[in-house]
Amino acid sequence: MATTQKIASLEFARIIAMFAIVGLHCQMALTYWQWDEVPWVGYILNQLARFAVPLFFLISGYLIQPKLSERPLETLKSYAKPLMKIWLIWSMICLAVPFRWHTVAEAGYLAERQGYWGYLMTNPLNSLLEGGLVHLWFIPALVIAIALIALLVRIRMAQLLLPTAVLLYIYGVFAGSYITLTELPTLFFTRNGPFFSTLLVVLGYLARQQQWHWSRNNTIRFILLGMALHFGEAYYLMNADIAFNSHDFLFGTVIWALAVFMWLLAHPNFGNMPWVFKWSPRILGIYVSHLLVIIMMKNVAGILGLQGLTGDLFLYSATIVITVLLVTAIEASPFNKLLLR
Repeated sequence: MATTQKIASLEFARIIAMFAIVGLHCQMALTYWQWDEVPWVGYILNQLARFAVPLFFLISGYLIQPKLSERPLETLKSYAKPLMKIWLIWSMICLAVPFRWHTVAEAGYLAERQGYWGYLMTNPLNSLLEGGLVHLWFIPALVIAIALIALLVRIRMAQLLLPTAVLLYIYGVFAGSYITLTELPTLFFTRNGPFFSTLLVVLGYLARQQQWHWSRNNTIRFILLGMALHFGEAYYLMNADIAFNSHDFLFGTVIWALAVFMWLLAHPNFGNMPWVFKWSPRILGIYVSHLLVIIMMKNVAGILGLQGLTGDLFLYSATIVITVLLVTAIEASPFNKLLLR
């Protein structure tokens, strides 16, 4: 058994969540296995992966709670600085690396990049909250959530943490996935910024601060309840012309993710294996780099003429292998401290 101060189940869950996120971003099974011209397998796989990012937020809130409670502003500074450095550097890389190789071959590098840069400028505030590539939104959202907690703790108004986070989340859902029904105004996608992240980080923070404990049976009940609500909402919103696979978070998502998190806390030795503790520290590096690798592998799949299930299997497996090799190579290079925390 591995000997470490870390909670094995949380470290193992981060690895599983990363596998799910790679599958999500590979957009698998959207061109085959359809019923009535609806790719239900792809839709379900897409939404099944939606526990992953909320779980990252919950774990982050849980792990940072002691330091954030004792030294809120100092902890915020020491926590945010390396994360925002990574966000900035990987944003610059993603802004520079071409996505569509055939366009580069036909029209040149600048033509391909200017198209993408122009797209980002159509909504500059949203692009600022995301960075150079869409998946990087996670880092500013996490830092903003930590900053809100630090501020409320610092001014001795920690009792407002949960109500503030709940209100932000409710508005985020209504102005996000429910936008065609509510028509609420929003300056940017509510997945970005504080709307999605804050409640999950706060719940992780409170779970440790107040020593929450759920029984095994209750965690399973709430996992099933949260999943049923999430998938029920996604199906209902198809009536409002909102694609089933477009939801980053719904009302059921927070119940589902929190219940999974509480199950992990109730089973701390789940995944207690040496390789878990070896690879879990690399998850951030894998996260920031994986989507760029997916884009490159899609170009390779296109060149090789790989489509359908074969193309998806190639894309997913190649992304995992190459991303892991890339992060390992970065760790062994002089750029380790620059590109990774």
